[in-house]
Amino acid sequence: MRSMKLCACLLLMTALPSAAQVTAIRAGRLLDPETGTVATDRIILVDGARITAVGSGLALPRDARVIDLSRATVLPGLFDVHTHLCMTVKKDREGLNYFATTMTDATAYRAIEGVANALGMLEAGFTTVRDLGNAGDYADTQLRKAIEAGIIPGPKMFNAGRIITPFGGQFTLASEKRHLGEPEYLYADTRDELLKAIRENIYFGANVLKIVVDDQRYLYSVDDLMFIVSEAARAGVKVAAHTWTAAGAHNAVEAGVASIEHAQRITDEDLATAKRKGVILVGTDFQTIEYQVAERPVWLDRLKRAHRAGVAMAFGTDVIHGVGAERGRLAMTGIDPWMDAGIPALALLQAMTVNAARLLGVSQDRGSLRAGMAADIIATEGNPLENPQTLKRVTFVMRNGRVIKRF
Repeated sequence: MRSMKLCACLLLMTALPSAAQVTAIRAGRLLDPETGTVATDRIILVDGARITAVGSGLALPRDARVIDLSRATVLPGLFDVHTHLCMTVKKDREGLNYFATTMTDATAYRAIEGVANALGMLEAGFTTVRDLGNAGDYADTQLRKAIEAGIIPGPKMFNAGRIITPFGGQFTLASEKRHLGEPEYLYADTRDELLKAIRENIYFGANVLKIVVDDQRYLYSVDDLMFIVSEAARAGVKVAAHTWTAAGAHNAVEAGVASIEHAQRITDEDLATAKRKGVILVGTDFQTIEYQVAERPVWLDRLKRAHRAGVAMAFGTDVIHGVGAERGRLAMTGIDPWMDAGIPALALLQAMTVNAARLLGVSQDRGSLRAGMAADIIATEGNPLENPQTLKRVTFVMRNGRVIKRF
């Protein structure tokens, strides 16, 4: 009987939750990207996955774990709001032709690549990402669920599922092979097809919608796009619009999408409309480094014009090659076009934090370091306001209160 009571006691003790240890981070410089200010000698208290206090001279709880970043600049975790974690183009196999990737790499394999890419992005300092499709048959949804369940490490993730597009999508297909674009894309041209595509995506776990406006000779009209935005909103889902032409950018802005992707040929008039309607530009200017080198002046000019016009911009890269750590490293080089265009460091940091958080609807949870916010925290040796290149050397990453990387 005594033995049984002892076993029962032990079982009860193991069933009781253990108290989470409080972490105290000593921040030599604490950067606030919203105001562009840097405070010195601050302490951040983290309990579980949340920040509980930020200030100077805070009393440290007994037995708190202390992380000394007194020689570093501490700032919120960064966002990349145009990623494709479950697509990796092999340059030695097909150059940069991602059509070949979609034809040869199974969805399961792409999900495994997504695991490596998610960790690579996180270790580079990106604690939140928006994945905009090209994930086969919903590999991105499964990746997100695995991250949320704590099975694998990765950023906070939003995903688009299958990209909605007019017939043909972004590929050129032979008539007898017209279905090769599926399941990469959901073809939708009529209202009924659009409605079905929206609902199918949401049913299979997409929490953002990606649409291709203009990669064929026929474009989604303003009315088409307004219908998509309205139907998505009924489920609380925002719409990201891929645009490659001035006409496509015009239609997307007029329809009031949440974000317009690429938009390298958007006019000044439509930039003004975007500002008025609160449409956020995600320029994916990394493309000028790898994929759109000849068009680089056009893209950088758009970047300058958008900043001049006061359009809100969020940082997104559209990197589709490199696996794991290389994916994260490549994504961070997306800051280079911003520097080449003469965009101020503060505007870049806001695009990578507070603007991106606003786009994703998580401003009360991420993008800043305040009491009550998620403990998504990074650190660099230098001050990114003085030299944004220091972001390429992130030395500390915490995600939801868990230390992912520390040098």
